[in-house]
Amino acid sequence: MIKQNIFIININPLYEILDEIKENLFFKIIKYENAVDFIKDSNSNIINSLIISNSNNKLLLDKSIGEKNFLQLNDMPLSLNKLLETINIQLIKLKFNHQSKINIKGYDLNLNSKFFSKNNHSLKLTEKEIEIIIYLNQTKTKHDVSDLQKNIWGYSPEMETHTVETHIYRLRKKIDNKFSDKNFILSHQNGYFIE
Repeated sequence: MIKQNIFIININPLYEILDEIKENLFFKIIKYENAVDFIKDSNSNIINSLIISNSNNKLLLDKSIGEKNFLQLNDMPLSLNKLLETINIQLIKLKFNHQSKINIKGYDLNLNSKFFSKNNHSLKLTEKEIEIIIYLNQTKTKHDVSDLQKNIWGYSPEMETHTVETHIYRLRKKIDNKFSDKNFILSHQNGYFIE
């Protein structure tokens, strides 16, 4: 499971508390001394991340990320349990929104509803079909059958099975039938890939 990031900006006591219990957290914490350093260093990983700061940094942060990724803490008493609950709720909302529309090669993939769509046409995918698409799209390299067996199905590369070929064939056929696209998942002598 990939942990979401929590960026703590200019609240060192909060960072120190969370750092002490980080093994029990479902998110990764990253500290910045000020908003300027964060903006200079931030990259595309902030889309599905939460930024926690005090009210003094809000204007700088709004320029780079937007309200939904920002949790402003004021100087008020807040229990650790309440804070963790608030953080977890925000992260769940961010993850849900992020997963509702992933663009892959001009198609929208909704991981929440498991629909794959383009131009007002939708196709319901299985969990395994989604895993295949996500895996092939992540690295942009060719994946041979043994790689897919190991990383999608958890099979030993030496195991003789046609599971990968069968799933890829059926997925390619579904996409071609619905969207008339024979080139979404491509095959090469070195394996399968998405350009």
